[in-house]
Amino acid sequence: MLHTVRRRAAMITAISLASAALLASHGTLHAQDKKTLKVGVSVGNGDQIFEVVKKVAARDGLAIEVVVFNDYQLPNAALAAGDLDANAFQHQPFLDNQNKARGFDIVPVGLTITAPLGFYSRKIKSIDALPEGATVGIQNDPSNGNRALLLLQEAKLITLKPEAVKNNNATPLDVVSNPKKLKLVPLDAAQLPRSLDDLTIASINNDYAEKAGLTLAKDAVIKESPQGPYANLIAVRRADKDKPWAKQLVKAYQSAEVKSFIETKFNGSLVPAF
Repeated sequence: MLHTVRRRAAMITAISLASAALLASHGTLHAQDKKTLKVGVSVGNGDQIFEVVKKVAARDGLAIEVVVFNDYQLPNAALAAGDLDANAFQHQPFLDNQNKARGFDIVPVGLTITAPLGFYSRKIKSIDALPEGATVGIQNDPSNGNRALLLLQEAKLITLKPEAVKNNNATPLDVVSNPKKLKLVPLDAAQLPRSLDDLTIASINNDYAEKAGLTLAKDAVIKESPQGPYANLIAVRRADKDKPWAKQLVKAYQSAEVKSFIETKFNGSLVPAF
């Protein structure tokens, strides 16, 4: 009798251990193979494109919840904190700067779009009409501020220190020639469209320009080449870069449907980078 009881107890223990192992295995599999993702994007074109990405991803069983931000400083912080699974709003120089300045460990997993930067104005129709002493708004974050200054140099309005150009870290302090005596005004990227009435021209990122009703092709008085080095990307925490869901997300974004939507909807103001 005692032998039978012991045997039953052993069987129950074995079954319990097997069940626990199965549950642990299921939990690990679920963690590796997410079926619902939270993805942070910037207001404007980002959420429009992700409406198409969501439909493509859903066909492969991946649900995407889009979280829209109106401040470039927030999506990486949310990703690093675990509030997002991925984000898609930035180019590599911006990500590099944020990782360095804020201690994030965020990496790219796939390219999305190139959004050529433009300078816009409510006071002049052509850059040739830019007056001496004009106020020029540029972004106050290091990567986009550098980008705006390089564009001003391309337009032969300023000259920058060669080492700042080489290192991609130009600031207004690196201007060595300014024949029109332009007044450079660094502002938060989101504030630049709202400041157009107070500035002669302003460098405005594409998503904020679109929200303000401005288009690169029609309204920009200076514009970057679409083949520039500032392709945007999908980013995740380093620990997640090889997860199956990260590959699924990139595959959905880089689909023929999304590429066609970008080319048709944005008419050259956004260019697929894949």
